[in-house]
Amino acid sequence: MANVAKKVSWSGRDRDDDEDGRAGETTPLLNGTGPGAAGSARQLTPSSFLRIGQLSNVDLNEDIHELETELPRQHPNEIPHNEKLLSLKYESLDYDNSENQLFLEEERRINHAAFRTVEIKRWVICAMIGILTGLVACFIDIVVENLAGLKYRVVKDNIDKFTAKGGLSFSLLLWATLNASVVMVGSVIVAFIEPVAAGSGIPQIKCYLNGVKIPHVVRLKTLVIKVCGVILSVVGGLAVGKEGPMIHSGSVIAAGISQGRSTSLKRDFKIFEYFRRDTEKRDFVSAGAAAGVSAAFGAPVGGVLFSLEEGASFWNQFLTWRIFFASMISTFTLNSVLSVYHGNAWDLSSPGLINFGRFDSEKMGYTIQEIPIFIFMGVVGGILGALFNALNYWLTMFRIRYIHRPCLQVVEAMLVAAVTATVGFVMIYCSRDCQPIQGSSVAYPLQLFCADGEYNSMATAFFNTPEKSVVNLFHDPPGSYNPMTLGMFTLMYFFLACWTYGLTVSAGVFIPSLLIGAAWGRLFGISLSYLTKGSIWADPGKYALMGAAAQLGGIVRMTLSLTVIMMEATGNVTYGFPIMLVLMTAKIVGDYFVEGLYDMHIQLQSVPFLHWEAPVTSHSLTAREVMSTPVTCLRRIERVGTVVDILSDTSSNHNGFPVVESNADTTQVAGLRGLILRSQLIVLLKHKVFVERANLNLVQRRLKLKDFRDAYPRFPPIQSIHVSQDERDCMIDLSEFMNPSPYTVPQEASLPRVFKLFRALGLRHLVVVDNRNEVVGMVTRKDLARDVPRPLGAGDPLLQEVGRGPGQSVQVLQCLEHWQGRAAPALLPVAAFPRLLPPLVTPSSASLRDQNSPLALLAPGIGSP
Repeated sequence: MANVAKKVSWSGRDRDDDEDGRAGETTPLLNGTGPGAAGSARQLTPSSFLRIGQLSNVDLNEDIHELETELPRQHPNEIPHNEKLLSLKYESLDYDNSENQLFLEEERRINHAAFRTVEIKRWVICAMIGILTGLVACFIDIVVENLAGLKYRVVKDNIDKFTAKGGLSFSLLLWATLNASVVMVGSVIVAFIEPVAAGSGIPQIKCYLNGVKIPHVVRLKTLVIKVCGVILSVVGGLAVGKEGPMIHSGSVIAAGISQGRSTSLKRDFKIFEYFRRDTEKRDFVSAGAAAGVSAAFGAPVGGVLFSLEEGASFWNQFLTWRIFFASMISTFTLNSVLSVYHGNAWDLSSPGLINFGRFDSEKMGYTIQEIPIFIFMGVVGGILGALFNALNYWLTMFRIRYIHRPCLQVVEAMLVAAVTATVGFVMIYCSRDCQPIQGSSVAYPLQLFCADGEYNSMATAFFNTPEKSVVNLFHDPPGSYNPMTLGMFTLMYFFLACWTYGLTVSAGVFIPSLLIGAAWGRLFGISLSYLTKGSIWADPGKYALMGAAAQLGGIVRMTLSLTVIMMEATGNVTYGFPIMLVLMTAKIVGDYFVEGLYDMHIQLQSVPFLHWEAPVTSHSLTAREVMSTPVTCLRRIERVGTVVDILSDTSSNHNGFPVVESNADTTQVAGLRGLILRSQLIVLLKHKVFVERANLNLVQRRLKLKDFRDAYPRFPPIQSIHVSQDERDCMIDLSEFMNPSPYTVPQEASLPRVFKLFRALGLRHLVVVDNRNEVVGMVTRKDLARDVPRPLGAGDPLLQEVGRGPGQSVQVLQCLEHWQGRAAPALLPVAAFPRLLPPLVTPSSASLRDQNSPLALLAPGIGSP
């Protein structure tokens, strides 16, 4: 089984720099395979192997760094990948406040007036988030409208010119060249400057709100690249939309505004210092995501529900009001600015980047007989969405394996842009679907080979921005499109959109999904009208709306928020019930085949994402069977040299350390006294908060919470802190800085109970203790995010099939690696191992040939009962 040994970014390429700027590091996955693990294999012992599951991040040994500085970095032709394992480059966020003495003293000093001031600041920040998100959306919309209009006018004039005298091949070359050139610029800035800006950004924000720290995801540089990239992607004619990236943009704005400073610009405005912690930052990022949805679709309520359904791990009533306020401010700002820009300052008719237009209930109402038809459309949308996701899954796997160099990613983006233009031109050229131009709302009508006063209807779908094409399919009168035109467009655009999503460009999948669904939905409505002899209720625009909802729901699997977004975007509550039925049906049918697109990409990047509920197969497991052990503990009064050595240990780069009592009597149980984080220890070492061993009563330098907030969020690495030999002999008292009341569970607690506690409280570390309050293990996010294996019995089909080939042995190896030597001998029957071992130890499994591999470490216990 091949495993990723390199840092694979969200765009599929390996990063040369990590979030701290240390070049040349590689990050193995949770099973420890890869270059880093190979370099340190000679130091592994059975006990050190058991500590692997506890790691939050891995730095390689110094000899690996020296080797990488001496030898040039070579890009392999293929990066092996297995999305079933978890990447160690993703750390967790500290959503649980550390209630140490400093925190409690500060909270006690704050009076009611100060609390009201803090609450007012929260509302001010939400207002600023809404205003800035709306302004960014306005900027994107205005620039896209002007640049795309310029491109379409140039290409249209060229096509009109060469239609009469021949030579349309030059028009095709011009269109493809313009698209490829614009997309090349957009792809270059993403691939070479900020790869995390690729795609829509919704999976990354979901992970951030779930408690996973994605490197660079809320940086100012990411916002700039995101905005420029999405403009160039849409102008370049790709099958993308500019609405999805607004969610990421709003989140970055929220993260920056709420901190009152920019680490990228090295400017600190000394405001909002109270909010410099992960808990507060998460709430504002939720507001930013909602403001982005509101600006994109003009749906403030839908934005709030999107943050609730797709992202936030924490929710309360006051947060709901603030997020709704930010969403309303965002859509109002966008509406006001665009109304002024379009010359009708008092007509607030542009609530979002896309407006589906108003659906008239009298002309486009629905009857009870149409409910089964809508449900059938939901089934079709679920099947097509599952097909879309499955194709994109294999395409993304191919990109991760082979298209991992930035230059190759740029070439692929240019190729897709050129192919999209070529397909559009060929289909327009071959289409003979001519419609009268009188009363048409087509922005750039192409006559081509149609008669005077007519235009090519295929051009209304391809020769336009996707947002305008969606509105045309919704509201163009019956007879505006030939069924063959809609069928061919649906087929071609389906594969183009599937190929486009995952490119190293900033782009969203919302609008392409709506466009595909609107096309086949309108085709369905035309067919239904033909079968019912032109009944008035069979309006193709209504079925275009239902098809758009079905297709989008089948791809992204959103229900509640998407229903409200579609209702707000159409301005008609009447369609709420059929839209809800369509989305629910599409989700149920799609989930039967494959998971949603965003969840799929989260899994492909090996992110330790925690869902709402524990796996259904986990009820027979306890905390003892999933915890990581042994645990590195610190004494309440610890030697500075010991702390430095623990933090510098590259084989166990832990981020949380239980604090136990400092007992001279080693026979007495060292009970748990608290928990302290790596970031807190680094700040203590940086400020030299320690005393000489000979004088423990010496008053230490008094630190405040401000010192910790000033270092947030980019705490310096331990390598940058110098500690002299004399200082190593000093002592450090952790009592004031540790969290004296960390959450703990007994080792007999069931896994669902542990999962619920961990997920609901947004924990990063959960200490496991025995009946004497002695630390026996630690549960982290990666311990819970692993696939929970089922116990294997003597007659288990998996063990019967495993001897048939090395491909089946991978599943058993995953079970062994999951248990990490703790309970595997008790779960696997002895009679199975003579058949189990031969296919596992094969030349194709390079990591198993080493004597220190996970399976080799388990081997001594395998033969015993």
